[in-house]
Amino acid sequence: MPYCQRWIRALFLSLLAFLFTLPATAQQTLTRVEGRPPAATFSLPEIGGGKMSLSDFHGKVLVINFWATNCAPCREEMPSLERAAKWLGRFNSRLISINVGEKRELVEEYLKTAPVSFPVLLDPDTSTAKEWGVYGYPATFVIDPEGRIAYRAMSRREWDDPMLLVPIRALGMRGLAKQ
Repeated sequence: MPYCQRWIRALFLSLLAFLFTLPATAQQTLTRVEGRPPAATFSLPEIGGGKMSLSDFHGKVLVINFWATNCAPCREEMPSLERAAKWLGRFNSRLISINVGEKRELVEEYLKTAPVSFPVLLDPDTSTAKEWGVYGYPATFVIDPEGRIAYRAMSRREWDDPMLLVPIRALGMRGLAKQ
């Protein structure tokens, strides 16, 4: 391995070690889901037209964010979700959001003021959110490449924080190794 690559790797590992030693109040975490249960399937309309299903993402890590336009923490975390989505695309991972209980027109109007590049799906009757056990927003789940729930976060996060992205990246790298 060339000297420059070793130096960059050592710097990255040092940064990770530093981040893992921060006080608990400074850390953002994901909650590991014991037993990794299978994720509930869905097929929902996409804001831009068409439908998307959980099965469309088989073999990839999928970050699913449930939200609503009238949820202030949801709106606050949307810019960090956008930044994370761009980073995740490089690591066999995708991010999608599912708007819960709102009309298409309301969601489209909100997205004009806060555009995102990731898919926005609609759950107007809240049945998908209920099946996933979502009763507060934002709620985010990380699905492994085999379609099982690996992690969850049941409140607002800064999704471009390395403390959150490193475990997601690790799932994606394992998925690539199996291909």
